[in-house]
Amino acid sequence: MSEATLDAKGPAATAPRARVADGIVFGEGPRWHDGAFWFSDIGAGIVRRVSPSGALESIVEVPGRPSGLGWLPDGRLLVVSMHEHRLLRLDPGGLVLHADLSAWCGGDANDMVVDASGRAYVGNIGFELERQPIEPRSTSLVRVDPDGSARAVAGELMAPNGMAITPDGRTLIVGESGAGCLTAYDLDARGELSNRRVYARLEAGGAPDGLCLDAEGAVWVASPTTRAFLRIRQGGEMTDRIPTGDRHAIACMLGGGDRRTLYLITAPTMSIRSSIPLRAGRIESLRVGVAGAGHP
Repeated sequence: MSEATLDAKGPAATAPRARVADGIVFGEGPRWHDGAFWFSDIGAGIVRRVSPSGALESIVEVPGRPSGLGWLPDGRLLVVSMHEHRLLRLDPGGLVLHADLSAWCGGDANDMVVDASGRAYVGNIGFELERQPIEPRSTSLVRVDPDGSARAVAGELMAPNGMAITPDGRTLIVGESGAGCLTAYDLDARGELSNRRVYARLEAGGAPDGLCLDAEGAVWVASPTTRAFLRIRQGGEMTDRIPTGDRHAIACMLGGGDRRTLYLITAPTMSIRSSIPLRAGRIESLRVGVAGAGHP
């Protein structure tokens, strides 16, 4: 693929973008839920929601820094507390502990996906991301059942990050930020994972961060290291590439009433600490041709 082609690819690359929100610190974990766009502002320590009118609302403060978001079947919010290595649940009286993940976290707890039964699959960085020099180590993917019981269901993953579950509930896809690929597992009715395989590799130098799935089985994924949002089919064909210029692509989500609005979260730096004084996180959106599918 030529350098010119890498600069922009596919119809989404030149589609007009709408500004959804700015002035946030560092956005992550975007979700479309109950008619609204939700995300974690990690640097501010707040789970936020953008109302249909465009108002930015604060839902709950998470002192340990929020990341992955999901919901139990009864509608209660689950949120990963990164520094505390915990999965929290928002009950009517406030946040409570849903599961302690510390036994499996070599670094900050991170993104997750929650299936239709309320089982949460939670990743973690596996090492201290902002400590220099970085010493990458493999880590585990943890499943938390609706009753709060937790155990590792997959191992030897390099910084498992964004995740998605296919509409039939039979495949889980996880982005390995430290390996530059999307990894897939068969997912059975009990929530067990098997048959690990590479779903797709990213472009050279790419590192998957937040991601979502569309109705054709393609994955929209943020690649902060190559500053682009990518649409990749199983096997590795890249159909779209949306460059982000001097900003890092952090996470994306398909939402809106028809799930054809692609939300894009970017930041001027990949360091959460450096982002705090800047408050330069940004969320934009654009329309795409294929609707979102599966979870989240």
